[in-house]
Amino acid sequence: MPPMIRLRIRHYVVTLLLGLLAGACAHPPGAPKLDADASCAAAQACPACPACPGQPGQAAAPPAAPPLQASTWRAIDGWLQDDPAQAWPALRTSCSTLSRQAAWKPVCDRAGLLGAAPSTAEARQFFEANFTPWQLTNADGSTQGLVTGYYEPLIRGSRTRSARSAWPIHGVPKDMLTIELGDVYPELKSLRLRGRVVGNKVLPYWNRAQFGERAEQAQAPVLLWADDPIELFFLQVQGSGRVQLADGKTVRIGYADQNGHPYQSIGRWLVAQGELPLEQASMDGIKRWGEAHPHRLNELLNANPSYVFFRELPASNTGPVGALGVPLSAGRSIAVDPRHVPLGAPVFLSTTHPLSATPLQRPMLAQDTGGAIKGVVRADFFWGFGAEAGREAGRMRQQGSMWVLLPKGVTPPESSR
Repeated sequence: MPPMIRLRIRHYVVTLLLGLLAGACAHPPGAPKLDADASCAAAQACPACPACPGQPGQAAAPPAAPPLQASTWRAIDGWLQDDPAQAWPALRTSCSTLSRQAAWKPVCDRAGLLGAAPSTAEARQFFEANFTPWQLTNADGSTQGLVTGYYEPLIRGSRTRSARSAWPIHGVPKDMLTIELGDVYPELKSLRLRGRVVGNKVLPYWNRAQFGERAEQAQAPVLLWADDPIELFFLQVQGSGRVQLADGKTVRIGYADQNGHPYQSIGRWLVAQGELPLEQASMDGIKRWGEAHPHRLNELLNANPSYVFFRELPASNTGPVGALGVPLSAGRSIAVDPRHVPLGAPVFLSTTHPLSATPLQRPMLAQDTGGAIKGVVRADFFWGFGAEAGREAGRMRQQGSMWVLLPKGVTPPESSR
């Protein structure tokens, strides 16, 4: 990278981080004034704000609980109810990447010796002999968190633009910079920014609305054209999918990059606008609203500033490729927050089926990430491909607990909250 661009990036990063800290601490214009004590109590939550003077009788806040706490197999809720051999193919898939890491190579080599299809007893004995469970724990000490679902959608489209296929599926723009913050600040190695160079400045990349107006200027290639803008929007939310062409052939596309803006739920936007009650803000409810209000379609979609760019993938019968770089397994892969869960690791998930109290307890593999998957006890359950998987994913919003399974003798890495 040229030195001048590197200096611009450093300036951009410092400016952005200072702005974020200032925004987190400052009161917004027009906010109600607080008394001195209340103002200080609010400021204590932000380390960049001035410390409040000590107040008599006020106890210091308890330290945050470690995100990974040592546990036992007996403490795992549902460990004996599921067949761990069903997770074996996903484990072997993870090992195709993890085996390159010194901490994981011995356990992956031993897994290879058991072959492709061990019995239930063999698989259970292997997990118990080779892994130690660590329970994921929130900062407040609680062990429950949100479990949602996702899937690989199928939408209709074309290689060429037409009156029917009028919505572009873009590849990565040539003018977008990806800034790895770890290259400048090692402590931010898991974070990255997207930007663009304007003169001698590096600025944030365009949001969804801005990009829609400047796609040609940005030199963003068009891979395909979609028939339905809302189906394309949800394909972006899922991060990968298939496009069925008029001749019956399908084209597989996967996540390539993102514009750097945070994901915002358009369902929540519709609820906040008074357009839909909360119970109707589902995928189907949003589609029906869009069909009834075509003149407000751009307003709806632009409520989410995030925009996903795709790449065309080779035809395959396996699942879509996740953040780990391996195909996902329906019902055995989850997306996690990699700040707290090592990518590729087995994770025992204890939750319930969508809209049900029926237990869903099984070993999963942390093989993907997602823009909305943030937090310690947080998972996105991959249901697979097609309409039925979409229905299950769309209904899933459960509470659950999670145990990361690390090779024996491996200490959990430091996790940033």
